[in-house]
Amino acid sequence: MKAVVQRVRGASVEVDGIIRGAVPVDSGGLVALIGLEETDTADDRSWMADKLVNLRVFQDAQGKMNRSAIDCGGTLLVVPNFTVAGDASRGRRPGFDRAMKPPRAEEEFALLVGAARALHPKVECGVFRAHMVVTIINDGPVTIVLDSRAPKA
Repeated sequence: MKAVVQRVRGASVEVDGIIRGAVPVDSGGLVALIGLEETDTADDRSWMADKLVNLRVFQDAQGKMNRSAIDCGGTLLVVPNFTVAGDASRGRRPGFDRAMKPPRAEEEFALLVGAARALHPKVECGVFRAHMVVTIINDGPVTIVLDSRAPKA
């Protein structure tokens, strides 16, 4: 499971002109674009949910990135994005062979959102298999790439 995570001042996901999820402007939070892969397991889901809500990218009183979304009451906006699971290492067009197939991916995405909500009450989400307009007011900018399969220290 992969995620591109941005610290934001505000963000929203719009489908057919309707806001479906948001980080309220100036309240702060994170947007996570989630790419699910065929080999993802429940362990990957647990790791990602925990990492997203506990990722320390918000400043403390000394100006260091030492606070999480939980610590500062920020909202986490989780957006399904199969292109994050794409591979563009060969050629000029990305391949999506590693991306989880839609029926299973929709269920896995819902489980990830549920796991994050079990850890933090302020979790919003995008809409699976919908064309979404994602508006992000990046803060920093701070952008982190997470991979549940990357070696851990």
